[in-house]
Amino acid sequence: MLNFGPGREDGARVRTTGMEHVEGVKWYVSHTMKMRRHKLFLTLCMAGLCLISFLHFLKALSYVTFPRELASLSPNLVSSFFWNNAPVTPQVSPEPGGAEFLRTPLYSHSPLLQPLSPSRASEELHKVEFALPEDSTEYFVRTKAGGVCFKPGTKVLEKPPVGGRQEERADGAASGRPARKPLSAGGTKRRKWVECVCLPGWHGPSCGVPTVVQYSNLPTKDRLVPREIPRRVINAINVNHEFDLLDVRFHELGDVVDAFVVCESNFTAYGEPRPLKFREMLLNGSFDYIRHKVLYVFLDHFPPGGRQDGWIADDYLRTFLTRDGVSRLRNLRPDDVFIIDDADEIPARDGVLFLKLYDGWTEPFAFHMRKSLYGFFWKQPGTLEVVSGCTMGMLQAVYATDGIRLRRRDYYTMPGFRQYENSTGHILVQWSLGSPLHFAGWHCSWCFTPEGIYFKLVSAQNGDFPRWGDYEDKRDLNYIRELIRTGGWFDGTMQEYPPADPKEQMYAPKYLLKNYQRFRYLLENPYRKKEMVSLCMALDWRTPPPLLPQVKGRTWALVDLQQYPQGPLAVSQLLLAISVAAMPLHCEDMGPGSLLVPIVNTDVFLKHLSQTVAQK
Repeated sequence: MLNFGPGREDGARVRTTGMEHVEGVKWYVSHTMKMRRHKLFLTLCMAGLCLISFLHFLKALSYVTFPRELASLSPNLVSSFFWNNAPVTPQVSPEPGGAEFLRTPLYSHSPLLQPLSPSRASEELHKVEFALPEDSTEYFVRTKAGGVCFKPGTKVLEKPPVGGRQEERADGAASGRPARKPLSAGGTKRRKWVECVCLPGWHGPSCGVPTVVQYSNLPTKDRLVPREIPRRVINAINVNHEFDLLDVRFHELGDVVDAFVVCESNFTAYGEPRPLKFREMLLNGSFDYIRHKVLYVFLDHFPPGGRQDGWIADDYLRTFLTRDGVSRLRNLRPDDVFIIDDADEIPARDGVLFLKLYDGWTEPFAFHMRKSLYGFFWKQPGTLEVVSGCTMGMLQAVYATDGIRLRRRDYYTMPGFRQYENSTGHILVQWSLGSPLHFAGWHCSWCFTPEGIYFKLVSAQNGDFPRWGDYEDKRDLNYIRELIRTGGWFDGTMQEYPPADPKEQMYAPKYLLKNYQRFRYLLENPYRKKEMVSLCMALDWRTPPPLLPQVKGRTWALVDLQQYPQGPLAVSQLLLAISVAAMPLHCEDMGPGSLLVPIVNTDVFLKHLSQTVAQK
């Protein structure tokens, strides 16, 4: 019988081959697992390196902003093609039953529209060079114990009398108790007082760091040291007709800024001819108190394409201001400070003085500015954070002496940034003086009289759409007055404004507050007061309370806050119960605690009033 099955040798060979195959599979699996572990380890290492690199440059990248949003088309595209301009004379719509307004040319009471005399027109202020002087002011004082203290920020200490304070000795003698003994001299010696005692608003070992820097996002606060020689500060501004705000700037920063570079053009931002009013004011003595620090820059041409694209004109103004102004400055040093602002942006003095006197801060820097509209009385929420400053070395090496590049925040993409950063030996991170809660300046937008707002409308550049100067009804002076009164905007929207008190610390620059009568139109709403007077006359508030007749569609109540001895909590509960529809009024001849309050729900108010009377 034939046997076709495998023999012993074949069976052994098969078993050997099977074992080798199993061993090979085991080796392959283990090798594959090792490779996977190695790949996972390498992947984790690469992810960690990427994370560290990302965190390292996070601060530098945190201020990147998105590109400017696409502007909408002009509402008067066809008419603007033929350059139909608004009339030079502002128009006023007659109010029903009111007197007719006299239509007079804008600024007819000032020489803005008048030409200069030939004798003064020949003076070439725009070619004069400016030599930066050294600041010899003694800002710091060295104490006997070795401390260096900032004079304006340090409290003057008087040495206490030997044997204790005089008041304590007198109290002890009067009461018969022995006076408090001083610490025994036989014990450990008292340490000498080396640090400076700071006044409120000043910080740091030398009391020279203001609050706007102490509470800022500056990452190098531990490296701040006073300088031996102060920097020079250059402040560059473009001016159109913001002469009151320019006067305020000169008084706010006049003693800390070494050169004000002011650019004026004989064209508006829209491309229309305009007289050189600021030049005339320099010549007629209006700014004699600061003229020795003013470098006048004259832009005598309008950039090509600026009429069709207003952003070209807007950018070119800052470029020309910076390059022409810096080219005429002498004795410049790379560590001098350069700040470029719009005319309605005013940095606070303390922050600029800190940049002048301290080393250790990084660049570029911005300012958190208090925002307001039409005047400081309409305070807007949040802050305006404007990148506007750096050293002269960075301005020339990174920004190619172009002010508009400085304000665009994209310093890290400039070709010369890495080379300049390496030359400083530090990582340069943009930071901001101040914070949303600590203002480092003021931005007062559209802060003019109604006539000044009209001039701003018709001279605005042709790029920031919608261009409200193209609408005839928006140029009406009565319409502009109503916007100032209500705080509304040209598109018909109403904004929510936080409460603003002229007594708050950063309500307005000090020079404005010291000259309250002159700048009253910027510090309090001129049309709100007229409305209050008219309402008080219309409301017969001497009518027996609690409710008065309706006026202007609102029910008013006479509230005496002195009837709430429980304190502010009861008053706040009352205001919540009233559900006020507008601001309360305080009329003349009223008691100190009386208010006329517009209410929404009369039933809730009467119920709350009855509960209050029952509690009393």
